[in-house]
Amino acid sequence: MSATYNILIMGASYGSLLASKLLFGGHRIKLVCLPAEADLINSEGFRVRLPVRGRAAPVELDSRRLPGKVSARGTAGIDPKDYDLVGLAMQEPQYRSPGVRELLDAVARAKVPCMSIMNMPPLAYLRRIPGLEADALKTAYTDAGVWNNFDPACITLCSPDPQAIRPPEEKVNVLQVTLPTNFKVARFPAKAYTAILRQLQDEIEAIRYDTPEGKIELPVKLKVYESVFVPLAKWAMLLAGNYRCITADGMRTAQEAVHSDIETSRSVYDFVNDLCVKLGASRVDLVPFEKYAAAAQSLTRPASAARALQNGAQNIERADKLVQLIAAQRGLHHPVIDAEVALVDARLETNRKKAAA
Repeated sequence: MSATYNILIMGASYGSLLASKLLFGGHRIKLVCLPAEADLINSEGFRVRLPVRGRAAPVELDSRRLPGKVSARGTAGIDPKDYDLVGLAMQEPQYRSPGVRELLDAVARAKVPCMSIMNMPPLAYLRRIPGLEADALKTAYTDAGVWNNFDPACITLCSPDPQAIRPPEEKVNVLQVTLPTNFKVARFPAKAYTAILRQLQDEIEAIRYDTPEGKIELPVKLKVYESVFVPLAKWAMLLAGNYRCITADGMRTAQEAVHSDIETSRSVYDFVNDLCVKLGASRVDLVPFEKYAAAAQSLTRPASAARALQNGAQNIERADKLVQLIAAQRGLHHPVIDAEVALVDARLETNRKKAAA
């Protein structure tokens, strides 16, 4: 008989997308988020809208009508030892925020199995990659110190490939999925922890949702992989698309970033994939450029990093800088990536000066 788990998820945006699937298995989910979000989720639940191939209207999942239980709260008064699995679904700069930082450190010290759902892999996860000098990568992080107490054996990485937004005209407990791809997670070193992931994977795979036209399969699965490199397939997408949404004077859509100069996009993408292979990845761990370029045709919004910079953010996730530093460890560089990193550095510096003025 399948176990029922207590699962803590830090972050209610991507967190609610994953939670919506886990609730089908009857699990108990605690979302950590801002007080206003928590109040809304506790009183009204959350909604996740999923586009389904062949249907004109999306399927809307209402957390209150799913078999599991979800509740939400701020960071105070949470004991990570009460949970079987912790999901990290905030953006990397948020983990140094007051309250969040202390809870994250409590998670580390509790040695609870922890699955990061971030574009920016936790520094502790990078220690699982043989031959990588993780300490030399600290400057890519807003505050690398928040990962100090994590045991690499207790942390894994789940690539946040699905794309989702909170529609601006809706309440903050509504999430609209715009690209319904799969979460791809690497196994833990420990079989017992990996068994939790495999149970969740199988439960999500088995979901058949009741609709007026009958039971249907839902997109956005959780896929568990043996290789630690599979979640790193996102890096090539980020550097060929997301960060190239950022321009000197504003931003552009991901579709424009990829397709306005397809050969440059391919060059960056292939460079990053080749780097992953040099680290030890197999080609089958990675996503071919053609598949990504096809998906990018539907990415008609600027990436979140570009939107954050445009809105004056003083820190964003720096997967661009992380890849640049890792490449440098192998004696490699790409001029477009170097220019991207310099541009983001300059935009952040401008935002910080404006904030300090």
